[in-house]
Amino acid sequence: METRQHRYDRYRKALAGEALPVALVDMGAVDANVDAVASLVRGSGKTLRIGTKSVRSVDLLRHMLNRGGPSFRGLMAYAPAEARFLATQGFNDILVAYPTAQASDARLLAEANHEGKRVSIAVEEPIHLDLLEAAAATYGVRIPVVVDIDVSLRRLGGRVHLGVRRSPLHEARGVADLAERVASSPHLEFAGLLGYEAHIAGTPDQTPLGPLPPRAKRAFKRIACAAVTTLRHEITTEFERRRLPLPLFNGGGTGSVASSLRDPSLTEITVGSAFLGSHLFDHYDDFRPAPAAFFALQVTRRPAPGFVTCQGGGLIASGAAGPDRLPMPYLPEGLRLLDLEGAGEVQTPLAVPPHVKLAPGDPVFFRHAKAGELATFFRDYLLVRGDHVESRALTYRGAGACFH
Repeated sequence: METRQHRYDRYRKALAGEALPVALVDMGAVDANVDAVASLVRGSGKTLRIGTKSVRSVDLLRHMLNRGGPSFRGLMAYAPAEARFLATQGFNDILVAYPTAQASDARLLAEANHEGKRVSIAVEEPIHLDLLEAAAATYGVRIPVVVDIDVSLRRLGGRVHLGVRRSPLHEARGVADLAERVASSPHLEFAGLLGYEAHIAGTPDQTPLGPLPPRAKRAFKRIACAAVTTLRHEITTEFERRRLPLPLFNGGGTGSVASSLRDPSLTEITVGSAFLGSHLFDHYDDFRPAPAAFFALQVTRRPAPGFVTCQGGGLIASGAAGPDRLPMPYLPEGLRLLDLEGAGEVQTPLAVPPHVKLAPGDPVFFRHAKAGELATFFRDYLLVRGDHVESRALTYRGAGACFH
C-alpha cells in the first residue's frame, strides 16, 4: 500500500511548475474505485447510474462510464439545464432526480427528448405534471417521468421524521395513484420510481464528528434499512396488484451501496462520490473509496514555529454547517486546521507536526468534503497518473456551464 509520504512526493513531482492553487484527480485511484463499485454491482441483477453532481466533468463522466462496462447504464443529473447540457455532449439515458416547477426547465427536457435523447425527470405533485405536459405537447414528444418517494424513517403517524425532506409521497397508494395519472397522459411516459434513502447513505458509521456514537448510528441505520426495504416492497406489491408496469426502481448512494444492492425491489442504484472519494466517505463500514480528488495550495507564510499559512483554501461544503464540511489537509500527513480560523477565503493557517518540514512555495494537498463541489471552484482538473499530469479535464465551470 502506498504511504502518504510517497503519495505526497508523487503529486509534488507531477505539479512541478504548475501555478497553485490547482485541483487534481488521481486517475489510478479513480480506476480502482470504479472497478471496486463495478465488482459489487456485477451479479446483483442491477445496473448503476452515475450521480453527476459528484463529478461535474464531462471527460471524467465519459471515462467512468467506459471503464464501468455494461453495468453502468446512464446518468443521474441534478438540474434540467445540466441534463440538457449533458445531452448536447452525447450522453443518453439521463434522469433528473429533482423536480421542477418552472416552465423553462420543462421546455429544456422537451427539447432534449425531441432531439432523440432520453431525459426523464422526477415528479411528486400534479403541478409538476402540468408543466411537463404543456412542454411535451408543444414539442410533440412524450417526456419520461419518474415518481419520487419519501423513504425517510417515519414514526408516530409522521410526527417523527428522520431523514431529508424530499417528496410528500410516502405510502404505496399515493405513489401508485400518481403513477396512474402519469400513465394516462398522452404527453408523458411513466418511466419508474425513485426512492433514495438519503438518511442512510448520509450517515457514516464511524465518524468521530457529530453528536451520536458509532453504535447508535449503526442501530439507526439497521432500523432505517429495514423500514426502507419494507416500504419499497409495499409499493412494488401495490403496483403488481394494480397491474402497473414498473420499468425502473432507483435507489442507493455511495453510503448505502451494500444495502441497496440487497434490496430486491430496486432495479438500479446511483453512485457518484464513490469514484472521487471525498472525505465525508472515509467512515463507512460497507464501502470506503480511495481518496482520488484533491486541491493544492501553496505555503506562503511561516508565522511561528509549528505553523504555516497557505494561500486561499475556504472551499466549504454544503449541508448543515459543522467541522465535517471543512476541507481536510491531507498531504503531508499530520497537518491540522486551527479551530479559531478554519479554512479561510484568502488564507488557511495549519498546525504542522515536528516531523513535517514545509517552506514557502511548497504545496499542501487538501481533500474536499463533497466530491462534486470541488469542481465548482476550478475550471479544470489535472488528471494525474503516477507522477505526471496525464491530461486536463474541464469541469462544468471550465466548459462555461453553471447549474444551480
